[in-house]
This record gives sequence, structure tokens and C-alpha cells, in this order.
Amino acid sequence: MEGYRLFRKDRQGRRGGGVAFYVNDQLECMELHLGMDEEPTESLWVRIKGSAGAGDIIAGVCYRPPDQADRADEALYRQIGAASRSQALVLMGDFNHPDICWRDNAAECKQSRKFLECVNDNFLLQVIEEPTRRGAMLDLLLTNKAGLVG
Repeated sequence: MEGYRLFRKDRQGRRGGGVAFYVNDQLECMELHLGMDEEPTESLWVRIKGSAGAGDIIAGVCYRPPDQADRADEALYRQIGAASRSQALVLMGDFNHPDICWRDNAAECKQSRKFLECVNDNFLLQVIEEPTRRGAMLDLLLTNKAGLVG
């Protein structure tokens, strides 16, 4: 797309899929490799240089398959932990945790509870307020800085 820089990570081991991220050409940015030598995850991280006086922003995009192995979840949580140490983080994607009730910060499934624990441990806010697919909130927008997005 003209005027934008494409970052992409194609799905490994299966046909189709992956994640991509476009950043305006006028912004200075670079891809980050947060624990990418571990268990493969469908995630991509980009550091966007802040303007004078403003800190950098780490932006991430993720697709978590519904049947993702616990090892891959743990690798993703370590990536989120590393990224959340930044001054400003925005993470978006399809996390496939339909049982999470964000209003009550509760979930039925063990994997969903582990994800909520990761979100809470890293002081992330979930910004999306309406269901994104068939009454469930699968697509999320997480940040560690209130007011950064919304």
C-alpha cells in the first residue's frame, strides 16, 4: 500500500494465515523480535519512534488460534510481558477467548483465565466494549496507557 511500510509474519507449518501490520512511511519504526526464538506464535511487534519529547510506542498484532497449545500461549505471554515494560503499548488481534467476561474480569476456561492473568499482571486495559463476532469479544485492543487509543 503506497505511503505505508508493511510488516508481516506468515503462518509457519500450515497453509494461509499469519499477521500483518502497516505503518505510515512518515513514522520511524522497526520490527522487534520478542522471544521469537521460542515456541512459534502468530504475533508481530513494531517499535514506533515517538515525536520529540514523547516516548516510543510498541504496537503488536496477534492471532491466537482456538486450539493453540499451552506452550505457545506461554511464549505469547512472555512476549506481552516484555512489550508491556514499554512506556506505551498497543496490542490488537483475535485472541479467541469467547468465554471471557471483560466487565467482570472472569472466564470459565483455564486457558482464558491464564490470559486474563497475563493481562492483569501486565496492567493492560482492554478497550473494545462491544462483541466483535457472534456475541463474543474475540478481537481485542489492549494498552498499558489509558487514553492512548479509544
